Amino acid sequence: MPETLSAARDIHASLIRNEPMQARSTARLAALLDAAAAVVAEIGYERLTTAMVADGAGASIGTVYRYFPDRIAVLQSLAVRNEERITERVVAVIAEPQHGDWLAAFSASFDVLVDFFREEVGFASLRLGDVLDLRPAEGEPRNSVMASTILDALAARFGIADDARVRSGFELAVEAADALVARAFARDAAGDPERLGAARDAVRAILAEYLPIPR
Repeated sequence: MPETLSAARDIHASLIRNEPMQARSTARLAALLDAAAAVVAEIGYERLTTAMVADGAGASIGTVYRYFPDRIAVLQSLAVRNEERITERVVAVIAEPQHGDWLAAFSASFDVLVDFFREEVGFASLRLGDVLDLRPAEGEPRNSVMASTILDALAARFGIADDARVRSGFELAVEAADALVARAFARDAAGDPERLGAARDAVRAILAEYLPIPR
């Protein structure tokens, strides 16, 4: 398990009042997060309330507060679940044998991001939670963590350079991908093809400033 994914799961556990130990409790927690994701997909994370989560999950408001102290903890926990799921997919995709070089593998991880915008309920609005306006900011930006995860996987497989400058480049690339893909989906629920193509080109151009691009 990648270290960053393990850390994300630790964060998830710390947000929950009573970490579920039984299958029934785990299913109840999943239902609460599924309900939160549906609300976020419909009206955005800004308007989510704990009452909406309870209603969507067919649970009492007391059940919500059994696991979460407030709506922000619900959103943070949902964002951590998003991060767990996309991290697992990205790491698996980078390891697929058909990718002959690091750029092909990174491009596949870009496709994973696009797929999550299309398929993961509520992801387009909340993503990894960096959009949440928290003061003071809590911990390292999650897009930065994702960039490190991607670079770690690429360096391990393809032996590409791994230093502070390259890490900075990957962080910029992931931040740009997040912002530009979000804009593509803001205009088109399926992802505006022209904007997605421009996003891919922009990310490649950023990385070209930090690493030789494979032919």
